[in-house]
Formats: sequence, C-alpha cells, structure tokens
Amino acid sequence: MKPTVNICWFRRDLRFHDNAALYHALKANEQVLPIFIFDTNILDRLENKQDKRVHFIHNAISHLQEKLFKLGSGLTVFYTTPQEAFKQLIQHYNIAAVYTNEDYEQYGIKRDASISALLAEHNAELKSFKDQVILAKNEVLKDDGKPYTVFTPYSRKWKATLKDFHLKAYPTEKYFNNFYQYTSSEIPSLEMIGFEQTNADFPSTNVKDELIKHYSEQRNFPAINGTSKLGVHLRFGTISIRELARKAMSLNETFLNELIWRDFYQTILWHFPHISEGKAFKKEYDLIEWRNNETEFASWCAGKTGYPIVDAGMRELNTTGFMHNRVRMIVASFLTKHLLIDWRWGEAYFAEKLLDFDFAANNGGWQWAAGSGCDAAPYFRVFSPSLQTEKFDKQLKYIRHWVPELDSFDYPAPIVAHDIARKRALEVYGKALKQ
Repeated sequence: MKPTVNICWFRRDLRFHDNAALYHALKANEQVLPIFIFDTNILDRLENKQDKRVHFIHNAISHLQEKLFKLGSGLTVFYTTPQEAFKQLIQHYNIAAVYTNEDYEQYGIKRDASISALLAEHNAELKSFKDQVILAKNEVLKDDGKPYTVFTPYSRKWKATLKDFHLKAYPTEKYFNNFYQYTSSEIPSLEMIGFEQTNADFPSTNVKDELIKHYSEQRNFPAINGTSKLGVHLRFGTISIRELARKAMSLNETFLNELIWRDFYQTILWHFPHISEGKAFKKEYDLIEWRNNETEFASWCAGKTGYPIVDAGMRELNTTGFMHNRVRMIVASFLTKHLLIDWRWGEAYFAEKLLDFDFAANNGGWQWAAGSGCDAAPYFRVFSPSLQTEKFDKQLKYIRHWVPELDSFDYPAPIVAHDIARKRALEVYGKALKQ
C-alpha cells in the first residue's frame, strides 16, 4: 500500500526557517515529503555550464538535505520536468496535497496550472502561499482598484496597508517532527545534471545592522562595501523577506524602500503580463529604431567601451555575477542611450550573468533605463558617465580596481563621444515617440 503524504515543493524558497508553504504543510494532517526539482525546462536553456546560480542552488539544497538527515528525513530531488517528477511521485505515494510558494512569472504560473490539473486527476490539490514578497498581486491598489504604475504613491500605499501580521514569522521549527521519516537518495551532483563547480564567492546572509543603518549614505558609492548583496538570497529564498523587512523598519527606511521596489516590480509583472513577452511597458517605445551594432554590443559586454565607469561595472559583472546598483543604472543607460542598442539585449545579458537575476526586477530596471517602463526616467535624461564618476567614484577606487590599465595605451578610446551620443538618442527617441 502506498504511504499517504503531503508534499512540500521547494523552489525559490530554499530555507526551512519562516517558510510559508512549509509551515502550512507541516501543520496539516499528514507527514511531509520535501522535494526539489532541477527543472530541465529551465536548465536546458542555460548555455553556460558553469552557471553560478545553479551552483548556488545546489549548495542550498545540499544544506537542506543535511538538516533533514538529522531529522530522520530527506529531500527527494529530481532532474526532469515538473510534470514527469509528479507522475513519478503519484506512482509511489498517495498524495493528499502539495504545498508550495507562489511564483508570479509566466512560466511559473503555467507550470503550476499544469501540475494542479495533474494532481486533480488523482484527488490531490496544489496549495500556494505568498512567501517571496510581503504584499502581492492585488494587496496594494489605487482607490479605484487599478494597479499603481508609479513607485512613490505605491510605496506610500504599501506602508499604509502593511499590518503586523504581514511580517510575522512562520514558526516552522515547532513542527519539524512532522517530516516524513525515510532515507532518501543522495542529491545528484552538479556534474550529473550537466553543470560544473564554479569559483563563485557567494555573499553571506549575515548582514550587520551597522551596514543597514548607514545604507542611505553609502549605497551609491561602488567602492564602498555599503550594500547588503542579499539579492541572490532573496531571489532563491535562502533568507526570509519578512525578517529582513522587520529589521529594515527599525534601522533604515531607504533600505526598506529597496524591498518595496521588489514587491512593486512583482506586482507590475502580475498586472501587466505583456512585459513577459519582450514588449515595452509603454508600447509606443517599441517604435524606436535601435542601431543594434553587434561590435559595439560586444565591446559593452566585455567592458571595453572606453568609458571607465561602464567598463568597471561590466567587468565586475562578468567576474563575480554581481554589479553595484548605481553602476547597473549607468551601464544600462549607456547601452540604450549612448549606443542605441535595444534594452532587451542588455536585459538578456544580465539575465545570463547576474547571480541575483530575477525577471521582474531585471525587466523593470532595464525598462526604467530605456525610458519605456513604469515610473521610468524620461527619455531625454541621458546619464553622463563622467558626471556619474565625479559624483560616485571621484577617487577612481572602484574604476581602478576593475580597469587596472586605465592610464595605459592598452585602454581603448571612447566608443562614442558623449555629446554626439546624447544628441543622437534624443533625435531617435523623439522621432519614435512623435508618431
């Protein structure tokens, strides 16, 4: 006879502490079988077999497995499609329900609908919970019921809507004796799923209160260690967004606002799914005639544009998988305005390279820089790399770290003159937007 279990399906919530779906699963009336799926629908699209994010995920689930072994349980790990994984689970278990945390991306929504339909055929239910954001979907709306598309009023309403229960932790640890007791198989190695170890230096989840306290003054200066670098942990749920927000509320409102930006972009994705199809949020921006010079794009990717602050940022990204947020804005503005290269090219490059890649935030950031997004900078605002350097890296500490050949003949001349590029951008944007 098949054992009856509830399943907790881990995805972008790779922790036990304060995990909404896990809490509800453990409190329900059956023992909980925890699972993780290395989804081939996603992994097969990754060309770089030394992808730091896959390495990060593998480390995180290995850590979960160690904890489960100590509890007499284990994590069942699949390397296949979710459909195939659940077909196998249905063969071996009588599934009462599957508990998981919500995913707002288009692939995730379709995947979950298909698994829900499969489970329904076997009298089981997919139960989803809010976990990766604090306020989601329709929780922050204008008085007329429409979604916000400008951040500042959204953030005001967000703060007015927030109640203590939104930030309350889920005490999962109380119920750890409800994990299904069995000896699971070993997690497949990175090599077994077609990937390799990387030399990535993953940031710690341990962020000092002092850093958050001084975040407002320090966050714009890339040479200072003034940002938390928690993006990858928030992306894959190795820390709790609720715990971080509670800390931010007592220490620094600017830091809290950065967390609210995450909710904002996920809400935009939920209400305006056309951005998932490669379309501009403001549809008239799809009329821009991009130059899309492949040689210039290659120079931008390699950090060889002759603009030191741009090149430093791209080299930091290529080497570490991280780029300082101020510099992200500078390099994105440079690609879209100075080089008139379609923001989607830059979005895709960041999607491939960023350790903390998250579709909603990445798309939102690129469309902001291009002028085509919600709450975007007006198209006629063209960042001057030299002014940005003067403001945020005056001593060239960040630049010299990543561009050591700065003062030598090896460093390239600027790929385009700033004044010429600005004038050209205004003409091309202006022409498209007058149509």
